[in-house]
Amino acid sequence: MEAGRPSPGRRSPGQLFLLFSMGGDRYALDVQEVVEVLPLRRCKSIPSAPGWVAGIFVFRGTPVPVIDLTAQALGQPAVVRTSTRLVVVRYQPRASGPVRLLGLILEQASDTLRSPAEAFVDSGVILPDVRYLGPVLKSEQGLVQWVRVADLLDDSVRELLYAAAEGDQ
Repeated sequence: MEAGRPSPGRRSPGQLFLLFSMGGDRYALDVQEVVEVLPLRRCKSIPSAPGWVAGIFVFRGTPVPVIDLTAQALGQPAVVRTSTRLVVVRYQPRASGPVRLLGLILEQASDTLRSPAEAFVDSGVILPDVRYLGPVLKSEQGLVQWVRVADLLDDSVRELLYAAAEGDQ
């Protein structure tokens, strides 16, 4: 066996991330937050919701709200292609609060990356309207930015999408 190469069956150190694209840039989600990656499917629309809220779909018997992350971030819907996926994630905006399911429409969500979390560094840019954009990693694909699921929705959208569930607490 060559020196410096991992032995077969051994994982490289680090955390696993699901990679996806928005525009020409790459982003990452911690796979610990990912419940399932599904083919893109049609959602039932939610009247009066922001345009980037794609609607709801039923996942394992439970209605789940879905957002188009490209539409939210860039103002244009995700391009529908074979690699565009509906990714179901665990959404928990408050550490003490309940975990909810949230669907994300993501372009080119078909690759993973393994990296130590500490290899991601602060971007130096603070944008209050996009708190979900976290630190960046210099990788073979260029810069990859970590998307923090807990920060995806502001209070007004969270109340709209989870109104009935919020009353159950």
